Amino acid sequence: MPISDQGITKDRYMFIPRTAIFARRGDEYLLIKGAPTKRLWAGKYNCLGGHVERGEDVLSAAARELLEEAGVTADLWMCGTVFVNAGEVGVCLFVVCGENVRGEVKASKEGSVEWVKREAALHLPVVEDLPILLERIHAMKMGDAPFSARSFYDEGGRLQVAFYGIT
Repeated sequence: MPISDQGITKDRYMFIPRTAIFARRGDEYLLIKGAPTKRLWAGKYNCLGGHVERGEDVLSAAARELLEEAGVTADLWMCGTVFVNAGEVGVCLFVVCGENVRGEVKASKEGSVEWVKREAALHLPVVEDLPILLERIHAMKMGDAPFSARSFYDEGGRLQVAFYGIT
């Protein structure tokens, strides 16, 4: 369908596509501690990931981000999607899991990368949705149906992530 037939208007919600990569080995996850120079989440732990560039599919973008940010490759699979309410333009976060990580982990301009046990991650300074997503994907395995979720702040200013479909 041509662009002119897509029904895109300013009153409809638009999304920026991003990946969130949870590379794991057992109960350890490859996390990045944001560089002190980062505008967002400086000094906080997060999963790896970033923008899906024009012309990329989601798993190719995740593979690129994993290599750029940590110097490794992995077998990647889709865990779910999270629509993040960010105002007029939102974020569509494609949550990807990675297994069989290959290569030597290295830091990047984004920050330092390290393997962290899932339980230990709950006691580190982390971005606020990391524990919620980590808990959700920890029991998932390749072949499981991907989840669907929506992320927003409630009236009290607390982050909420509502999961839909298969629980």
